[in-house]
Amino acid sequence: MKRLHILNAGQVEWVDAPMPVPSPHEVLIKIHGVTTCPHWDIHMMDGVPMLPGVALTYPLIPGQPGHEMTGEVVEIGDQVTALAAGDQVAAWQDRGSRITQGCYAQYVTFDEKGLLKIPQQLTPSEIAPLELAMCVQVAFDQLAPFDVIQGKRFGVGGLGPAGLIAVQMARAYGASEVIGIDPVEERRGMALQIGADRVISPDQNAYPPGRFSDGTMDAAIDATGLKTSIEYLIARTRKAVVIFGVLREEVTFTADLWRGGFSLLGYGSHNRAAGEKALRLIEEGRLNLAPLITHTMPFTRYAAGVDLLRTRQAVKILFDPWL
Repeated sequence: MKRLHILNAGQVEWVDAPMPVPSPHEVLIKIHGVTTCPHWDIHMMDGVPMLPGVALTYPLIPGQPGHEMTGEVVEIGDQVTALAAGDQVAAWQDRGSRITQGCYAQYVTFDEKGLLKIPQQLTPSEIAPLELAMCVQVAFDQLAPFDVIQGKRFGVGGLGPAGLIAVQMARAYGASEVIGIDPVEERRGMALQIGADRVISPDQNAYPPGRFSDGTMDAAIDATGLKTSIEYLIARTRKAVVIFGVLREEVTFTADLWRGGFSLLGYGSHNRAAGEKALRLIEEGRLNLAPLITHTMPFTRYAAGVDLLRTRQAVKILFDPWL
């Protein structure tokens, strides 16, 4: 079998490797497709740590940073109880740094607890990004106690893959108006196609600040992690902003925000229940991940694919290990 190996910044190979063997609680999966988590891929290829204060060590674990995976169970460990050979599965959980192989490969072993069984008819482009959808669902769960989605005006800052999922989730959970905010015209167009009612560029004056003025958003999610985006949302949101993007800068929480019970929320914890909620939305037709996939490529063109992500010519890439 073959797997991807990033040897150093900008240096990557698609190489032969031994077939992995599942431990008692693992299954062996024949991978049908893996989607990029764009910033992870860009950072790993550029040699820039994704998370503040976390150093990169090369070569990376083989198969990393791939984690948005779908495929077929071909073998099970002797203590696996929930899955069987022939089951179609998708990962809801990033395997993290405690592993010996990431998912950029033809085969991978995976603990059964990190997988969800999926309907046979779902294609890789429709289900491979389930792990990202789980992550976005976690952010929506953060907002649930505030009653700021159903029947309310909801904003999404940053219309990359996570933001485009957030647009659809806000619509699925009953927002009366979904507003997408992004400086890239093509991303704004995609948001309109998948459910946004209105899109704006943050450098326009079409949405003046004012937390209690007409047109104020009731709640918003930031999918960028950028100080400018978060503070743009704060100035135009009445009740709560949840930060989904990886935060790298200090954000100003001004004195007037205590008025009206405003809450600025950090990100929650990954969990299976959030993955199950996201899968349910997909099965019900209320969340469509396929439009996020703008390219399908072989792993032999991985570096070229990352270049497409870096220059924003691609939103998300599905890598097929059998091309």
